[in-house]
Amino acid sequence: MDRMPHWADAVLVPLISLILAAILSALVIIGIGEDPVAAFNLMVEGALMRSAGWGYTLYYATNFMFTGLAVAVAFHARMFNIGGEGQATLGGLGVALVLLYIPWPHWSLALLAATLGAAAFGAIWAFIPAYLQAKRGSHIVITTIMFNFIAAAFLNYVLVNLLRPQGAMDPATEKFPEATHLPTFRDMFSSAETIMFRGAPANVTFFLAVIACLVVWLLLWRTRLGYEIRAFGHSESAAKYAGISPVRITVIAMLISGALAGMMALNTTQGESERLILNATEGAGFIGIAVALMGRSHPFGVFLAAILFGFLFQGGAELALWTNIPRELIVVIQALVILFTGALDNMVRMPLERVFLALRRKEG
Repeated sequence: MDRMPHWADAVLVPLISLILAAILSALVIIGIGEDPVAAFNLMVEGALMRSAGWGYTLYYATNFMFTGLAVAVAFHARMFNIGGEGQATLGGLGVALVLLYIPWPHWSLALLAATLGAAAFGAIWAFIPAYLQAKRGSHIVITTIMFNFIAAAFLNYVLVNLLRPQGAMDPATEKFPEATHLPTFRDMFSSAETIMFRGAPANVTFFLAVIACLVVWLLLWRTRLGYEIRAFGHSESAAKYAGISPVRITVIAMLISGALAGMMALNTTQGESERLILNATEGAGFIGIAVALMGRSHPFGVFLAAILFGFLFQGGAELALWTNIPRELIVVIQALVILFTGALDNMVRMPLERVFLALRRKEG
């Protein structure tokens, strides 16, 4: 028997963790002499009350959906994929090569090809750690962290020495052809009378991220492969007894995880920058870990958590711009959310379990 209902685990635990993080963040803001209520109102105003704010919030959320799904898939196979940064970095290279060297007549065809390129390069970068884990017993956390640094160094070399336009100083590729530029929210939702999402980088990739959430849910809970991934994650010995190959599941789960992380580059590289630049991931691979933890590795939970972290990123930028609250404090607030929803999860879970057990005894 479960110690508490599934709805409580999915809703109450992250909600209480979020409230605790908010309370502690408010105390920190008070400690530096600022008003936490005014700060929160400014975050809401800047991130949610204007179409441009929503555009930035959903742009960040798109990145976090892809990386959160990547971590979630690996979680279900009992693996901790810390390599989302490197996989997204290589995914950007896949996007750039497809868009720079193949002429595309329309953005829709370019997006399809870029999706395949990003997923393939992200999956390739995840394959070696997966193989080392499955065949050699190398810990996936160590190898994926190492591959993040290798990916950054490799991309730096490629941009400086191979893909940088002649005479350019910036370590970046040339602009992608105009036919490959993705429609932004401003293009899609503005009219002759009203301009929406002015200046915001949100683009059609957001809808692709939502589709990815649905596809991952179907994969994990409606396919045989998804059942094997979850069974392996619950018990390797039971999975082996049922005829499930640990090597096969480890490699396949990491390939899917890497492909999802690589697809994040569609938003940053094809959608926003419209060229390949250094540091395009901006830490989204690591934020994906917090998103997966808070979303309980469920695609719908990942979707909601990604929106929350998109709000924190955009709201934090507003605070840094319009108040005396330093940008570093925004990072602290985000870290508190990660701390309470991840590392201190049991601090909330265990008291709740005792409450629900006590309620069951009374009912009995």
